[in-house]
Amino acid sequence: MLPEPDPVFVAAVESGGGTVAPLSADTRGVVWLDYRRAGELAGVLRANPQIGWVQLPWAGVDAFAEVMRSEHRDGLLWTSAKGAYAQPVAEHALALSLALARFLPRRIRATSWDDRPDGVSLYGLRVVIVGAGGIAIELLRLLQAFRAHVTVVRRSAEPLPGADVTVSNEALHDVLPEADLVVVAAALTGSTRGLFGAREFALMPETAYFVNVARGGLVETDALVHALHRGTIAGAAVDVTSPEPLPDGHPLWSAPNVIVTPHMADTPTMTAPLLAERIRLNVRAFLGDARFVGIVDPERGY
Repeated sequence: MLPEPDPVFVAAVESGGGTVAPLSADTRGVVWLDYRRAGELAGVLRANPQIGWVQLPWAGVDAFAEVMRSEHRDGLLWTSAKGAYAQPVAEHALALSLALARFLPRRIRATSWDDRPDGVSLYGLRVVIVGAGGIAIELLRLLQAFRAHVTVVRRSAEPLPGADVTVSNEALHDVLPEADLVVVAAALTGSTRGLFGAREFALMPETAYFVNVARGGLVETDALVHALHRGTIAGAAVDVTSPEPLPDGHPLWSAPNVIVTPHMADTPTMTAPLLAERIRLNVRAFLGDARFVGIVDPERGY
């Protein structure tokens, strides 16, 4: 287990039937727990061709994309935590959506009585969710309570259970003009980088809200700032940014009706038991006693 063994995850490996030991010629699987040191993984795999499985720590694997491409070989399986953190991230997306709709960014900062009757209800709104992974599925379940009309935009137009409408990525521009709320929960790949820019924000109604809980690189930050200042959209809430961390003094901080949370949709307290369970299941699968969960396609990048 590299780079740092953690007692919670050591216990997960052992619970799955595996053994945690220093890297050696006997190592067959690696649980890589440090997203920031993704580049070091390439050297580990190159020096240890006997490794047949790598478990990554987060749902998004964009930081490991180059390693997966350069070290791709037959017999090497990649798994991630995709789907494991869906509940806390979907909960955060809902919280951000409610905060925007109720004008909480302005009201929280208020120091005098503000009696402007601003605010809308999520009940019956037209919601567009971009992405069809675990976060989207869980958010669909949460939105059922609000009787929202939900359109899901995904790689294919294959219907997603729970969605009122499912369309392919090519139809994104067709559905944005009817959206009251747009939630981005897609993987960051070469084809989705910069998915939302000036054109996409211009297509959204001026009354629409925008929420991103996926990856900052999916959005052109300058275009978002411009849309907020021009009133092209009603407001935005982002848990992820580009650049990240968002520097002090960046114009997004001071844009009107914006909420920025520092990539905290899922905190270590929330994710540790969920990742531990994913590790346990995949250790069992590696030992031939279960199915792998969260398999990653290195070519697609998710």
